[in-house]
Amino acid sequence: MRYQLIINISRTHLLSRIKQSLIAALGVTFGIMMFISLMSFMTGLNKMLDNLILNRTPHVRLYNEIKSSEYQPAQLFYSEETLVSISSVKPRNSKKELRNSLQMMEALRQDPDVLGIAPKVGVQAIFMSGITDINGMISGIDVEHEVRLFSFADYVTYGNLEDLLTVSNSVILGKGLADMMLLKIGDMVQVITSGGNRINMKVVGYYQSGLADFDKTQAFTSIKTAQKLLGAPNSFITELQVKLHDLNLAPAKAKQYARMFNVDAVDIQTANAQFETGTSIRNLISYAVSFTLLLVAGFGIYNILNMLIYEKMDDIAILKATGFSGGDVRLIFIFQAMLIGLVGGVAGLIFGYLISYGISIAPFETEALPTIKTFPVNFNPLYYVSGIIFALITTFLAGLLPANKAARIDPVEIIRGK
Repeated sequence: MRYQLIINISRTHLLSRIKQSLIAALGVTFGIMMFISLMSFMTGLNKMLDNLILNRTPHVRLYNEIKSSEYQPAQLFYSEETLVSISSVKPRNSKKELRNSLQMMEALRQDPDVLGIAPKVGVQAIFMSGITDINGMISGIDVEHEVRLFSFADYVTYGNLEDLLTVSNSVILGKGLADMMLLKIGDMVQVITSGGNRINMKVVGYYQSGLADFDKTQAFTSIKTAQKLLGAPNSFITELQVKLHDLNLAPAKAKQYARMFNVDAVDIQTANAQFETGTSIRNLISYAVSFTLLLVAGFGIYNILNMLIYEKMDDIAILKATGFSGGDVRLIFIFQAMLIGLVGGVAGLIFGYLISYGISIAPFETEALPTIKTFPVNFNPLYYVSGIIFALITTFLAGLLPANKAARIDPVEIIRGK
């Protein structure tokens, strides 16, 4: 009964100054609305940019890196006491092939943390069409695993991906590479490998990742065709791409696999450290701007409640004279702040959702991202829960100081002054 009366008095005070109350609520509404729409859009944009990199990046990549020999033959021949000086040292003739790749894949499949493995054969090549020749890279892929683990089909914008398995000597070119060589689907392109092998390949599709430099040098074919280009056996694999159930396990797993198989291993966090830093900074900026908006709304609530106390001095004196304690008066003004925060916060959630939805259906077409048709928006319920909680906390703190001031008012002095 007591709290019901306090709430009724708070509501009456707010309705008696409806314009000022609405202005305070609008401040909260605007802050929450911008928080929801800004966070939804920024995190949706970050997720899209992340996917451009992460969808095509394995969690752990196993390969053999070209290295210089740790010890030269002359150093091994002489004793440690002998000073040996060797100039113009060349890298050793190390093979890019992963030894025992079939056994490695079998061992990886037994690991419960591994979601899947996609083998790959890398081929350095020169693409020739007419008098034009361009250096590039052909990746021999397992089509089924690339589609399942790395969403490869989403980036094949023209042509049929299945043709890599059914059409002999077929290739999917990066869109930038195809444009530079004026090649269309169905055309033939001559490919020369670094080993001197020469083969004519049929263009069956375009690949467009959204990374222009990558699309100007990259092409894809089946693993068998890549092995044929190199004149290598069916067991020839230059790289294993490992996808884990938990992305955060990648650094530890990379070290484990490097020791286990005696190969080089790089995890996704190391390979994309700079990109992840950019995402974190963008999120931090979004939170900072949203917090500033809500802080400004909080100052507005503080000013309005502060002015309300001066106007309601007589009412406060009467309440105290009729038996209301200082704590009751404090609750009345805190409830006023909370009602402003609740009404403004709910309205902010609604308008924030409507703005986010409007952004999500707005057309967004660009040559670099042909698979994206509308602006990316992330409708994460966590932002809506955080928004209303943040609104209530902000308005509570904004109303606390005026409420404490009202609780300390001496009714005798107010009545005597009248």
